[in-house]
Amino acid sequence: MSEILVTAAIWSEDKEQLVELRTRVFVGEQKVPASLELDALDADCLHVKALDGSACIGTGRLLPDGYIGRMCVASEFRNRGIGTLMLENLIQQAETAGHAQVMLNSQSYAIPFYQKNGFVIDSDEFIEAGIPHRHMVRYLADK
Repeated sequence: MSEILVTAAIWSEDKEQLVELRTRVFVGEQKVPASLELDALDADCLHVKALDGSACIGTGRLLPDGYIGRMCVASEFRNRGIGTLMLENLIQQAETAGHAQVMLNSQSYAIPFYQKNGFVIDSDEFIEAGIPHRHMVRYLADK
């Protein structure tokens, strides 16, 4: 296995790789309808990608309003800290953009991952795309 590189992604250049991975994870594994997975917001988001060589093995996005979403790692690369590296990159992008906080809708099973990374739950459980979620927030340091 080569070294994993986590870096900002450019939607116009990386779209094919990011969509392929998101489709494999969200639509293929989690049975999210493709019509819900792909939306018109991607072009306005800041994206991150994790690469194993030239293969995209992880991705996530930061919406203009400070929401983090579409976080996923290819199944064979999970539990290796890649999600944390991507999350740190997205938080850094949020800080650079001047956000006072970042928010996300965590799948309920992933709550401990986000809590470990400084997020706190601030909602009851709700269903999104047929999957239980909780809203979470992380306040960023004052500049």
